[in-house]
Amino acid sequence: MGRLNMLLPMSPTDSMFLIGESRECPMHVGGLVLFEPPEGGDASDIRDMLDTALARDWVAPQLRRRARRSLGTLGQWGWETVTDVDLAHHVQHDALPQPGGMRELMALVSRLHAGLLDRSRPLWEMHLIEGLADGRFAVYMKVHHALADGISVMRMLRRALSTDADARNLRAPWEPGAPRLEVASPVTGTVDFAEAAVRVVRESVGEVAGLVPALVDTVDRALHGRGGALTLAAPSSLLNVPIGGARRFAAGSWSLERLRLVAKCADATVNDVVLAMSSGALRTFLAGADALPGDPLLALVPVSLRSEGRSEGGNEIGVLTCNLGTHHAEAADRLAAVRSSMREGKETMRTRSATQIRAMSALGVAPLALGMLLGRSLPIRPANVMISNVPGPDVPLYWNGARMTALYPLSIPVDGQALNITCTSTDEEISFGLTACRSLPDLAPMVTHLDDELALLERAVGL
Repeated sequence: MGRLNMLLPMSPTDSMFLIGESRECPMHVGGLVLFEPPEGGDASDIRDMLDTALARDWVAPQLRRRARRSLGTLGQWGWETVTDVDLAHHVQHDALPQPGGMRELMALVSRLHAGLLDRSRPLWEMHLIEGLADGRFAVYMKVHHALADGISVMRMLRRALSTDADARNLRAPWEPGAPRLEVASPVTGTVDFAEAAVRVVRESVGEVAGLVPALVDTVDRALHGRGGALTLAAPSSLLNVPIGGARRFAAGSWSLERLRLVAKCADATVNDVVLAMSSGALRTFLAGADALPGDPLLALVPVSLRSEGRSEGGNEIGVLTCNLGTHHAEAADRLAAVRSSMREGKETMRTRSATQIRAMSALGVAPLALGMLLGRSLPIRPANVMISNVPGPDVPLYWNGARMTALYPLSIPVDGQALNITCTSTDEEISFGLTACRSLPDLAPMVTHLDDELALLERAVGL
């Protein structure tokens, strides 16, 4: 594998995902995509097209980046551009054991998602998975969180697809495609890294005057239990334990219109309904294990700060804390608690700049970040679970005639937060991906609980 001696600076946020990574806590995000072959075709046709793409040996600039640090970078992580990427390593074929159902697929993806990415290479992998009994095939892709956040990975997959069912010769997800993000000019040596740091500071000077009041307000809200980025009183729960390296994954999809109708009737947002579904499912899941806390669970909810022009690369997110209302027995009360908490947090964000939001978010997730760096969870629990909603395509999409039928996101459990719930909407459906440490009970019942909770919410609003 050849490489050029040139480096791109890596932001402190991105490098944190490398510094905090361990065998017990891999720091990559992923996506599982299911496709239905075109009429008269099967998975072997897709395999042939992928083999053709492998032979072209085209790799997008972002996916040529390898993480590296040296004395020349003052020990800071940077990105090195690799000239010859070994696609045979990064793109692999897998076959499901019989009977080739969703249980077998979830088990395989759980194992694939548990493995660390090889730091001697660009930090990504893609797997073509065959053997599903219903004739579909799957693609699982994982990318290190230092290289791209969940939104970036979804957009990367999206650009390989077409709205035209008859389109052929489409590129593979790892191949170049516009638009591209130029993160920074290639640099070498310590001076350029120092200049990059100075540039960040210079651009932030105008924010400093408002930063301290913003942080003081964040702490005050935490002390009084109001919405915001920081919490000090998340209850102890089955979810908040040290984690190991093995993973569980479960997934399910629902009509997005069902969530929209609940949201409309309750004067809420679709994301509020996602959080309320998660609340009810977690309440039932924990009660079934005789482990439901008396106080409400709290969720960290990432919000995108990415502008329309920034399509991929790096991490552009802030974080809110949401009271999930799991102490309420009624679905309507849980939804009301979620709606109120999210409105408070959003009102706070509207009065802050992006820099201030990042600082407040950093304060909110600091215990998790410190736990990652120290390799153990801390006594302070900022929240019990992370729940994300990543926007996806809203039209039918195809890859060389094969229709995408599902897109399930996979994320990162961390020490002290053994479960992560991530959703994405695709073609009038919303898909939930639940990624957890294997120390938690089987996640398959959670999918059933999510379905039950949506039905309860529909009844609660009169649908």
